[in-house]
Amino acid sequence: MNCFREKIAIVTGGASGIGRSLCESLGELGAVVVVTDINGVGAEKVATAIVGAGGKAESFAVDVSNSQQVQQLVDDIVKRQGRLDYMFNNAGIDIGGELRDLSLDQIRRVIDINLWGIIYGTHAAYRVMVKQGFGHIINTASMVGLIPLPMELAYVTAKHAVVGLSTSLRVEAAALGVRVSVVCPDFIKSDFYLSSKHVNIDEKKLIDEIPGFVYISPKSCARTMLRGTAHNKGIITVGLFVKLLWGIYRLSPRLFMLGQRLYAARLRRLRLEGNS
Repeated sequence: MNCFREKIAIVTGGASGIGRSLCESLGELGAVVVVTDINGVGAEKVATAIVGAGGKAESFAVDVSNSQQVQQLVDDIVKRQGRLDYMFNNAGIDIGGELRDLSLDQIRRVIDINLWGIIYGTHAAYRVMVKQGFGHIINTASMVGLIPLPMELAYVTAKHAVVGLSTSLRVEAAALGVRVSVVCPDFIKSDFYLSSKHVNIDEKKLIDEIPGFVYISPKSCARTMLRGTAHNKGIITVGLFVKLLWGIYRLSPRLFMLGQRLYAARLRRLRLEGNS
């Protein structure tokens, strides 16, 4: 993957999980890594570790739901570095639960970060890349960007939109020299899932519902993402579980939805007592 050597790469959500592993892997591959996260201290620690290992990195505290901060980040990097080669729009959060239990503010927060955050990053980077005639935008969605999933309405809505945005822009951007990919991983064994908020659900029991074999390490996910990016894949799936579920959904939507109804019934038993 020599295509990353000496290339300028911005990674949002770089302080932990997939983002951190992406930054570390890019550093190992010789990229100039721009580690960004709303957790500025965490982003700085990741950048410092990359530099300590012999790589090149710097960090910024950025809230991706703030379009001005995202635009300022891209403008600053391009002004100082002269170009932008890779934009990894990776930051995300999850607030799950049944729709009847979610507030509009909770739904809005998920959409603001998981969808608008990617729109802001894509919009800012795309204009630069079109002007320079090259560049690659990589947006992190999820396996639930390809399939429906009950009890995760806000997250699924955002990730479906990210897949639609990315695959559509890929066609639009091709003749202008810009590449666009979207990443759809399985469950990642990271702080993301362990810290995700679920309303009115016993979270410990919910995590126990996920079979251990479907989890993928952030490091493994990052390497698969970078291989897919190097090969300019449009949709980069990470893990066998997502390939299996996506395949069943395309071949037999009715069978798939039957399975999802059974899954929803199991999750509904985890709703906290005293709630209808």
